[in-house]
Amino acid sequence: MAATAQTLRLQTQLNAQLALITDAQTRDLVAAWVDAWDEVAPDLTAALVEQLVAGQRLTRTQLLRSLRLRNALTVIRDQLQTLAGAAGVRIIDDLQEIIDTAGGAQASIIDSQLPAGSRLIPADSWTRVDADQLAAIVRRTTEQITSTLRPMPAEQYQILRRELIRGVAAGANPRATAARIVARAEGRFNGGLTRALTIARTETLDAHRAATQLAQAQHTDVLAGWQWVSALDTRTCPSCWAQHGTIHDLTSPGPLDHQQGRCARVPVVKPWSDLGLDIEEPPSLVPDAETRFLSLTADEQRAILGPTRYQAWAAGNFPRDAWSVRRSTPGWRDSYGVAPAPGRRHSGGRVSRTAA
Repeated sequence: MAATAQTLRLQTQLNAQLALITDAQTRDLVAAWVDAWDEVAPDLTAALVEQLVAGQRLTRTQLLRSLRLRNALTVIRDQLQTLAGAAGVRIIDDLQEIIDTAGGAQASIIDSQLPAGSRLIPADSWTRVDADQLAAIVRRTTEQITSTLRPMPAEQYQILRRELIRGVAAGANPRATAARIVARAEGRFNGGLTRALTIARTETLDAHRAATQLAQAQHTDVLAGWQWVSALDTRTCPSCWAQHGTIHDLTSPGPLDHQQGRCARVPVVKPWSDLGLDIEEPPSLVPDAETRFLSLTADEQRAILGPTRYQAWAAGNFPRDAWSVRRSTPGWRDSYGVAPAPGRRHSGGRVSRTAA
């Protein structure tokens, strides 16, 4: 289990390559949504102003009878449909690069944990992976992206439509009233963007991890398992602080962190003595979460845990190994999320305290 400085450097480089891809996805999706709204907003504003200047008070029925507004809503519905389809294509286009980047890096990461010149890891091991196994990752991810995005246009359209007809009344300035309504509607429209970004990052990360697992499976003679490694910074959630450092079987998927989680699956080499290497093995350099957390300031600890969890932890009632719970979410894989503080009930989904 000799994770070296080189191991951590290689993993950091791999994380950075993944971030470049997900950041590019984010920029493209945001730009697409902004352009789409810029296209529909003027007609929507004009349709609302037309109705608002027509009478002292605008009823929902009058609003829905507006041909101009119906046309604007039709354009919005079509835009949402186009955006959802384009988002799926944009995410899927990155899959092969994601898979090859993750899988191809594993041989070097594993080799970095072995004595120099051991020659136990073939450099070309990723090229020997069964093509059908790679295709299965692409197929599963594509199906998940498609099924998750499919209902989004209809759902967002109905939410936006309800926002438009909610409490409409003519004000002293019809244009100001229309602008206020359109601003609220834009927030609803961009709810689709938020969902698309979550899907993009989550599914891209899961494809990356699936390729990592497949590559690590080629080296069962050398590996003892994999280790959950978190960033251990103030952006790291309490659940990932709790899971950091845990060791898992190679056959176990993961890390099963929350949506958009940043945690890494780092291979763990068997003890050198088990590999027939008569060399003193150095200790692993993977940081210890408990030591790292205790080194933070009280303000940083409170920012990570939140005030209620921080108080419970500081009082000795909420140890780090209790910060994570496994949750089941319909339509998505199980994941580990932040546990409630002692005495507080969790309100969503099925929860298990089973360890990772």
